[in-house]
Amino acid sequence: MESYLLDWANLLLRWVHVITAIAWIGSSFYFVFLDSSLTPPEDEDLKKQGVSGELWAVHGGGFYHPVKFAVSPPKLPGHLHWFFWESYSTWISGFALFTVSYLYSASTYLIDKSRMDWAPATAIVVALAFFVVFWLLYDAICRIFGQRKNGDAIVGALVLVLVCIASWLACHWFAGRAAFLLVGAMIATAMSANVFFWIIPGQRTVIAQIKAGEPVDPIHGKRGKQRSVHNTYFTLPVLFAMLSNHYSFTWSHPQNWLVLILMMFAGAAIRQFFVMRHGYKLGRNGNPLPYALVGVAVIVGAIAWMRPAPVAAVAAVATPAPAAGVAPVSGATGAGAAGAGSQIDFKSVQAVLEQRCYMCHGEQVQMKNLRLDSPALAQQHAQAVYQQVVVQKLMPMNNATGMTDAERALVKRWFEAGAPTGP
Repeated sequence: MESYLLDWANLLLRWVHVITAIAWIGSSFYFVFLDSSLTPPEDEDLKKQGVSGELWAVHGGGFYHPVKFAVSPPKLPGHLHWFFWESYSTWISGFALFTVSYLYSASTYLIDKSRMDWAPATAIVVALAFFVVFWLLYDAICRIFGQRKNGDAIVGALVLVLVCIASWLACHWFAGRAAFLLVGAMIATAMSANVFFWIIPGQRTVIAQIKAGEPVDPIHGKRGKQRSVHNTYFTLPVLFAMLSNHYSFTWSHPQNWLVLILMMFAGAAIRQFFVMRHGYKLGRNGNPLPYALVGVAVIVGAIAWMRPAPVAAVAAVATPAPAAGVAPVSGATGAGAAGAGSQIDFKSVQAVLEQRCYMCHGEQVQMKNLRLDSPALAQQHAQAVYQQVVVQKLMPMNNATGMTDAERALVKRWFEAGAPTGP
């Protein structure tokens, strides 16, 4: 029952998180587009009101004419729409999902004992520290260097270094799947903190100054705009980190930290193209196509670099030592190293399942309501076993039981042979 309720919590929280994230990222992308597409007003009345830019657009059968005031409008309207609940709801639902999916079962999903063999409570504290420490360092970088000459470039370079360090640490301290998600959540936390600590307070200060009849300090708008721009560059890296947990070839790679860095860098470069393309159409900046090409080149390079080795070569790899406390499987290695055309002996496959899988999918425990402790059940769930063990390499979770490449190759040949259960 607990597993069933956790699955429902995971599903509903993920649903809410995706919906609110779409709303937040959508509004962020729209306002970046809007700022980049504004042109000086032509109407003299708009100029007299202090309008610095306008845009005419057509959508949904109607025409829209948004305008932007350089500092403040002549008179505040009775109703203002605030863009902050999209951010807060995304972070709250995301953190709740991270808690249910990873922190609640830290020993299973967060910890990889081959990397760091620490207690669940320690792993949880360190994971949460990533959120806090990254925000404090990122915020300090923005405060110290953000308003200096070439401040944007300096901040960008330092934040890149900070993200690289955090990615390396996360991938060396936590299970690969959790590490990717942790880095994405870390950056997303900084994005929401930008809204909470800088963007919204700055806007409230400006409105209070207008209502009080005081001169409006433009620094609040500049700081808010800076953090908003940072958020839009963070979006594609965060989305990759979040989606990658469904694709084990990324986070299970021996140099997974480098995979994460390269893909996040590619996402930021491609986002730069989309940010600048509107200004290019208006003649404000050069052609941003090289940024997109660099991002695509990095992705293509990663695909070529990460290509899997031929199956025959994998099967021939020497079998690593089994996990501590786990006895070697008799005959499994030899069967796993056998040629692709050799007959499959289910007893060898069953020995692998017994040693690597029964503890979670046997008579005593049936995680995900899945049992594999009989030939009939193994054959019934052969497709799921193949998908999880061979294709995605998600199971055993964090390879806690030490399944070898040769054993995975054996399961692969068994499935491709029709999942026989005879000798």
